[in-house]
Amino acid sequence: MKQLATLLALVAAVAFAQADDKKVAIGKAAPDFKIKDSTGKEINLAELTAKGPVLVRLTCGCLGCDKELPYFQELHTAYKAQGLISLAIFREPDAKVEAYVKEKKLNMLYAVDTKGDSWKVFDTKTMPSNFLIAKGGQIVKISAGCDTSGMIAERLSEATAKLTGTDKVEVKSKVDAAKPVAAKPSTAAPVAK
Repeated sequence: MKQLATLLALVAAVAFAQADDKKVAIGKAAPDFKIKDSTGKEINLAELTAKGPVLVRLTCGCLGCDKELPYFQELHTAYKAQGLISLAIFREPDAKVEAYVKEKKLNMLYAVDTKGDSWKVFDTKTMPSNFLIAKGGQIVKISAGCDTSGMIAERLSEATAKLTGTDKVEVKSKVDAAKPVAAKPSTAAPVAK
């Protein structure tokens, strides 16, 4: 029985050490990361985090990411004056992203990574994935997956408010209030001619 307890303790210690070795995790330094924007200018994550908090969004132009975009644009707008820099990294071809950026009037930094190297650097396979990084480079929040209702952006808004020492902006309710209301079908009887 003592050997079993020792073995279990050893397995737990190895598992804990492996989890602690994970290169991208909350509380750890953001990875050394550089990417070129659409004009060829280098974006250096360390330089960005030296200026203020950074939200890195690994995304694409799929239907789910498209529905989430207004919430993330509002999040960026809400905290930009407090120093937030948002960086969207798309895994779509350049031409498709350029058209998407124009159509959606993207208001944040963006880059294209068709090979998916950014996903490897950030140690994720999930798209979209968001990494909120404090000024100085420590990862404070990671959210993976898509939520078209805006709740991921809302939770990131709360974390960003704490980072910047400001009041939380209700990005979900702001975006939802601005959405056009779909016309309801008429229940009135048709008028006879």
